[in-house]
Amino acid sequence: MNPRGIVLKSPREIELMRVAGQLVRRVLAKMEEMADVGMTTAQMNAVAEEIIRQAGATPLFKGVENPEARFPFPAALCTSINEQVVHGIPGGRELCLGDVVSVDCGVRLNGYCGDSALTIAVGEVSDEVRHLMAVTRRALEMVIEDVKPGRMWSEIATELQSFVESNRLSVVRDFVGHGIGRRLHEEPKVPNYWDRRGKNRDFQLVEGMVLAVEPMVTLGSHAVEYGDSDRWVVVTKDRLFAAHYEHTIAVTSSGCDVLTQGDAAAARAGQPAGESSDESSS
Repeated sequence: MNPRGIVLKSPREIELMRVAGQLVRRVLAKMEEMADVGMTTAQMNAVAEEIIRQAGATPLFKGVENPEARFPFPAALCTSINEQVVHGIPGGRELCLGDVVSVDCGVRLNGYCGDSALTIAVGEVSDEVRHLMAVTRRALEMVIEDVKPGRMWSEIATELQSFVESNRLSVVRDFVGHGIGRRLHEEPKVPNYWDRRGKNRDFQLVEGMVLAVEPMVTLGSHAVEYGDSDRWVVVTKDRLFAAHYEHTIAVTSSGCDVLTQGDAAAARAGQPAGESSDESSS
């Protein structure tokens, strides 16, 4: 552990986190199959919980306390639709043609955590929403390509923000990524933007560091607010669509190892398994 409280992971711990990450990827792949017109997010969550249970794992989000919320989070998945950015609670709402649903999943398996998210289009979506999804996914891919020991996080966050804003979109600032290991949330906080006033929160990438990197991008303003009286779901203030992608990544001696990819070889190479980097929806 360094003075910032960042816990570095051994090769053995990283492999255990990869196993957890592969389970998360399997859950999300199933959610991609299920997300269709008429499907409810409650149905998606029920299947996710069964996959996690059968694997001998526990869902990370279920039971999480939020000091501002009326109750602990009640589900294994966060399912956030359209203008919902994060922390959407699965329920009886049916998905409609043209919706997008951001699905975030975390598990603990053999004592270690994996956390990942993606945004899924329900049938055909508008060109601007397709652009939003493509830019957000590409922003995460850029981070994966740029991570290596010795770099300051501020450099990577600045590049991410610049890329998103050059595409006439906005980066959410109220919610950020995080370190991850035996616990879901560890040090450091991992912002997707950079403000010089936060320079005391900057950190240098070091081999053995494991981060959950999760750009959240909107079609309009970066401003967000709680969207319901339960104070869980977060929505864009202007009610324009948002997208969210996340991977758990380990910093290696030469770059980045993605622990929540569908294929270990592709993960080590920093390439999304079974995905291309063209501007297409998930």
